[in-house]
Amino acid sequence: MNQDLSIASNGNSNVPDAQWKDWKWHLRHSIHHIIPFEKITGITFNQVQRQELEKTLSLFPMSITPYYASLIDTDKPFNDPVFMQCFPSSQELSIESFEMDDPLHEEADSPIPCITHRYPDRVLLLVSNNCAMYCRHCTRKRRVGDTDQGINSELIRQAIGYIRDHSEIRDVLLSGGDPLMLEDHQLEAILIELRTIPHVEIIRIGTRMPVVLPYRITNELTAMLKKYHPLWINTQYNHPRELTKASKKALSKLADAGIPLGNQSVLLAGINDCPSIIKSLSHELVKQRVRPYYLYQCDLSPGLSHFRTPVGKGIEIMECMVGHTSGLCIPTFVIDAPGGGGKIPVMPHYIISWSDHKVILRNYEGLITTYQEPDHYQSRDCDSQCSECINISMDDRSEEKLVGIEKLLSDQYETITISPMDSERLKRRDDECC
Repeated sequence: MNQDLSIASNGNSNVPDAQWKDWKWHLRHSIHHIIPFEKITGITFNQVQRQELEKTLSLFPMSITPYYASLIDTDKPFNDPVFMQCFPSSQELSIESFEMDDPLHEEADSPIPCITHRYPDRVLLLVSNNCAMYCRHCTRKRRVGDTDQGINSELIRQAIGYIRDHSEIRDVLLSGGDPLMLEDHQLEAILIELRTIPHVEIIRIGTRMPVVLPYRITNELTAMLKKYHPLWINTQYNHPRELTKASKKALSKLADAGIPLGNQSVLLAGINDCPSIIKSLSHELVKQRVRPYYLYQCDLSPGLSHFRTPVGKGIEIMECMVGHTSGLCIPTFVIDAPGGGGKIPVMPHYIISWSDHKVILRNYEGLITTYQEPDHYQSRDCDSQCSECINISMDDRSEEKLVGIEKLLSDQYETITISPMDSERLKRRDDECC
């Protein structure tokens, strides 16, 4: 490893230890261009490669913290999982016809700026457009480096007003960009406002800072965050190599502050598309008190085709984990549905068949077994009056708020089908009626 810019943790006397552990120093010295990257890491490119890389950077900018750059294996960088996540590739210029700037239709589900309201009881609140590092696989590549989509205090104030006006919202996820790019006092101002809203039960923060810039997790930050419980943090480790000593210390600070931690990995070709890697990552995370939460199929954002695996690879990984390690270590494999359909869990099939009295199951070993259904089960005739049934308020279970399959399963809902709004068959019916 080339040590020219203290790109070891911290082996170079040119950068004092106090500076290396200062998160703002890393932001000021972030790597944005190819030549500085070459000088710092000792990894070099020929003229043709540089030209291709410059084309990529004209579309998708680069930003790498010195800390994250220090994790690159410079002896064999081009197959290195750290290098591949942070350094641009000419493959990003191959944009497929099915790729979309906003594959998850977050803009369509945005009633006002900074809010995405997709699920009934929770919202995404964008509080920053900036990240410490631009991940090459980012689903929001449309926002990276876009100064025209700045987020200011007035937009955040309006977004909090929206949350205040919608009593069905019980869960707020702070996202971006990265919320921890904000100064402590800026982040605290948002948390204070959210905590004045009675119906906001939990606050979550999505951040990659423990991975790409663990020195951001300061004692002052954790002392501030712990004042606003219940507060959860989800981060994104994609490879065991990212769990360094500094990173583990950052996670320990958060966990010691009573903050439940989760991890949302992205399945990436050539980086972690291996059952052993995901299992090892999960084991290391759990040791650090981080619950593996999701394993995402890579989204259909522009220039990500070289990162995407077949969905079957994710199924294979799940097959190799269920039964082979503790359930606590197993994330849920999901596809965040294109078009704004939300997260859809995808798992191997464990039900082989069933009848009116038996379910035929198989386990991870291939053992086939049966589960005997009850002979005398009497289903409740549910009227959705949960407050009378269990003696607590369950307003969110009212029939009017049931949607989708849940609504079809309701005993009180009379409709027996759900049809797409743009169904040609239903259009023909309407035309014939008229």
